Amino acid sequence: MGHVLVIESWVGSMSRLLPRAIREGGHEFTFLTRDLHHYLRSAPADGGPHPLLLARNLITADTNDVEALLPLVERLHAVLGFDGVVSSCDYYLPAVARVAERLGLPGPAAGAVENACRKDLTRRVLTEAGVPGPRFALCADTEEALTAARGIGYPLVVKPADLCGGMLVREVGDERELERACRALAEFPVNARGQQRAPVILLEELLTGPEVSVETVSFDGTTHVVGVTDKSIGGAPAFIETGHMFPADIGPERVREAADTAVAAVSALGLDHVVSHTELKLTPAGPRLIEVNPRPAGNRITELVRHVTGVDLAAACVDVALGRTPDLTVRPTGVHSAAIAFLLPSDGGILTGVEGADEVRGEPGVVELTLAEPGRAVRPATSNNEYLGHVMTADTEGAGARARAERLIARLRPAYELCPAEQTAAVNA
Repeated sequence: MGHVLVIESWVGSMSRLLPRAIREGGHEFTFLTRDLHHYLRSAPADGGPHPLLLARNLITADTNDVEALLPLVERLHAVLGFDGVVSSCDYYLPAVARVAERLGLPGPAAGAVENACRKDLTRRVLTEAGVPGPRFALCADTEEALTAARGIGYPLVVKPADLCGGMLVREVGDERELERACRALAEFPVNARGQQRAPVILLEELLTGPEVSVETVSFDGTTHVVGVTDKSIGGAPAFIETGHMFPADIGPERVREAADTAVAAVSALGLDHVVSHTELKLTPAGPRLIEVNPRPAGNRITELVRHVTGVDLAAACVDVALGRTPDLTVRPTGVHSAAIAFLLPSDGGILTGVEGADEVRGEPGVVELTLAEPGRAVRPATSNNEYLGHVMTADTEGAGARARAERLIARLRPAYELCPAEQTAAVNA
């Protein structure tokens, strides 16, 4: 039995899947966070505690101060004896890698993780390595961005270097829209976990073609491809993930090209002992790298993979963190494709309910139906952070799961109550 140190987490799907994987693997964990209330507020609807709060030990410390965190975990390690360290939250992956190095535990190189978690550093490393990506420019301010944009050409994509979930990623078609996007970045100097952001503006060529992600597990110097997931993107000028299907229905040649490009990117970054989620665009000129995430996929993609292949990527994440060989054996599950579609708010207000839920829940092929509770304040979606729920489907005959999920999500109708003026201002803040 191993003892895993979990440092922070997202509060979505992986915050439940990771504790489950630790427990089912016969291990135990200590949870280290700077704010227990962040997880108390995200307790399950059934009234039970958040799974992360069922840890053997709950410890609070300033996880944003890595230099102070390192000697603290050293002292904890001397008493509690950790065998591995993990996080599902991108903002703490560099700290986890630093902790693993300090304690002599398995894990990816800290420099490799930092390069993967910062989109500007990723671009530099992969360009030097010859991994194909979009034309890009790194800019310090709006004036530099305006100049660089003339070289790339409109329309283009503006990105923060260090945010997640599609936050503040925008397509811009002219200088006025670019100035507005740069201003939005400047007005968001601290991320959702209280960390100071890098003031880098990343401009990229707007790529066209289907978007996919490649799910991989790297250990002992080899990267293993588990499969390729396709994505649905909406919400222009934002880039909101509206759904996913595994395996991607793109043909064997494109699957191979996507997998080869992802493996090349993971290798170029020097990532090992890590589960990665690498996003690409399949352009007419071939695959182009978008980003490499050195952690398991979110949005319940890991569950889509598990339903089809039997491979548990959350368990693989725990195994590689413990220095163990993960079980990547594909087993017959009876499911040929699995898909998820997300319910997005189109209006602002207070959610009073979702019509059509009972009918959708009873449809054949529905694996999960999860919806936000009434009373939630919502606003029109601008990133992956505003979902009102999802439907997950499975197809036992072919690649029809995605069409089924999209058809069913269209039958769900959120109902809203208009906010008073002061509430509306808060919702839109």
